[in-house]
Amino acid sequence: MKINNKISFKWIMGTQYFLYFGVMGIILPYFNLYCFHLNFTGLQIGLLSSVRSVSMILFPVLWGIFADRFRIRRPIYIFCNFMSAGIWIFYFFTTEFNMMFLIAALYSVFYAPIISFMEAFTMDVLNTEKQSYGKIRVWGTIAFIIIVVLIGKLIDLYSVNIILGFIFAGSLIQALISVNIPDIKAEKNIAFVSGADFLRTRHVIIFLICAFMMLFSHGTYYGFFSIHLEKLGFGKTFIGFAWALASIAEILVMINSNRIFKRFSLEDVMFFSFITAGARWLILYFAESQVIILASQCLHAITYGTFHIASILYIDRASPEESKTMGQAVNNALTYGLGTTAGIFLSGYFFESLGAFNLFLVCSLIAFTGGLIIKRQQSL
Repeated sequence: MKINNKISFKWIMGTQYFLYFGVMGIILPYFNLYCFHLNFTGLQIGLLSSVRSVSMILFPVLWGIFADRFRIRRPIYIFCNFMSAGIWIFYFFTTEFNMMFLIAALYSVFYAPIISFMEAFTMDVLNTEKQSYGKIRVWGTIAFIIIVVLIGKLIDLYSVNIILGFIFAGSLIQALISVNIPDIKAEKNIAFVSGADFLRTRHVIIFLICAFMMLFSHGTYYGFFSIHLEKLGFGKTFIGFAWALASIAEILVMINSNRIFKRFSLEDVMFFSFITAGARWLILYFAESQVIILASQCLHAITYGTFHIASILYIDRASPEESKTMGQAVNNALTYGLGTTAGIFLSGYFFESLGAFNLFLVCSLIAFTGGLIIKRQQSL
């Protein structure tokens, strides 16, 4: 790959992360809040959130296998971007739960594989510089910070209804720019048939189980943190700032990823991330003050930042050359798909009976358990 092309490709991928996580900066904090203001129950909100996530269990893997088998990752990526943006339009025409559930299900079929494809593209672009992944991924964090604060202020000024238009605009722009995505071919034409064997190895299975537990422990946070803060009496501006602060803390990890992963092993970083996650959810079990809540948000740099980078690098290291897309797809399917789905759904199911405080306690125990399993695996 020529140097000029490599620099250009890095900027293109940075732009894709910027737009993708800019949209996520609206969806994660505010879409469930939008549903809450439509008077949906906790269970209904959990179902809407989890249907987006449950698609990530199946469709990234199917799209990934198809892309690797026929070497058409780029066309599929572009197609899924345009389809997901187009389907989002239908949210403008209904506030009825059954219709919104159907839209969410259709939207997720095409939205689900986008992030795993992005990760695979980025690993290809970086090639021998994969430990500097965070320097590209950080553009997504920057976008998340800007958008989550801006939208929070706009919602306070206007209405939570404005989020639908902003999500569509961001998705459409990402789709338009996706046509410039690099199409880097593997140097060797390796047979595809043995590409999934790595998924049956002990260390990969243990990693995927633990990664599932980490994202499961984030279920209450992703699904109900904004609602929890509103019920504590905080305004939308504070909610937006709380989400943004988590991403601000994450930036330091992203831009220093090369240093971190040269000094510490992937397994050590993951173990530390699990223990920190357990502490973070335990803090939210007790916290009601602004200061403590905001302080706990700084731990997102570790519970998401270092863990996410370590997991991307780990699965890339474990995946053979012919199955890089599928490897990232399976990782996302079992973590951001199955893990997040189960976490959000069960949080929604028990939200009204247990409350957010008790749910954060359960999440803390799950994160600590995942850390112990990782440590045990490392010692074998």
